[in-house]
Amino acid sequence: MRILQGGSAVAGIALCLGALAACGDSSKASGGPDETAAPPTAGATAPAGARGPDGASPQPGQGGEPLHGKVIVLDPGHNGGNTSHPAEIAKQVDIGNGHKECDTTGTSTNAGYDEHAFTWDVSNRLAKLLRADGAKVLLTRPNDTGVGPCVTERAAVGNKAHADAALSIHADGAAASGHGFHIIEPIAVKGGGNTKAVPASLKLGRSLRDAYHSGTGIAYSTYLGKKALDPRSDLGGLNTSTVPKVFIECGNMRNKSDAAKLSSAPFRQRIAESLAKGFGAYLA
Repeated sequence: MRILQGGSAVAGIALCLGALAACGDSSKASGGPDETAAPPTAGATAPAGARGPDGASPQPGQGGEPLHGKVIVLDPGHNGGNTSHPAEIAKQVDIGNGHKECDTTGTSTNAGYDEHAFTWDVSNRLAKLLRADGAKVLLTRPNDTGVGPCVTERAAVGNKAHADAALSIHADGAAASGHGFHIIEPIAVKGGGNTKAVPASLKLGRSLRDAYHSGTGIAYSTYLGKKALDPRSDLGGLNTSTVPKVFIECGNMRNKSDAAKLSSAPFRQRIAESLAKGFGAYLA
């Protein structure tokens, strides 16, 4: 998520909260399909491929509905309309220890598969799996054609819902030589209000890291963090979250190997399944 960090999304957030359903900054992986599917079109409200690579509907996890009653917020990074609204997303917002852009445009693969489309697709796949396991899932934006919402507004969705866990989904745009994934963890920021949630956020981050690494085979990042964990205090989405929350950079879109995997619809389903297991482990 390395390019520029939109604001007219209050209505989108209200829609998310009402429906309870629909609605940053920076691998050479082993395993996983090599085929590359056409990226989802920006604007679809739910990816056609969200049923999974074999076309089957997602099945509940082991033991019935292990996440019954849990509230999970998924934040698909960036948005499809951000690029055409530079002034709106450049608006400064208070992130608790300073000010930062409302949102950013995100990055893309060299072939032109945009991060915002990737995050939207993975988030919908993951939401479907989590709902099958009994969770109530909210997304921070209702589609992939809007602007924003601001990073602080995204955090507010989880706060208002008193979410049990929240995840901001991204893919990085680092130097092509770097590969792998990493989890961005919060650091306590008194002015942001995240202090009480940090210990649980660290636990969430480790559960997601372990499940993602095991389920996808994508390596720990070679260029950021330690064992795929990167603590930061400059992200409003973490600083202003009062519920357990982390970011994941699912891979480096500028790295050829990572890009091939992130651009593959079957592999994105594998990503979603791995993250669902991570939530299950954390909330068990």
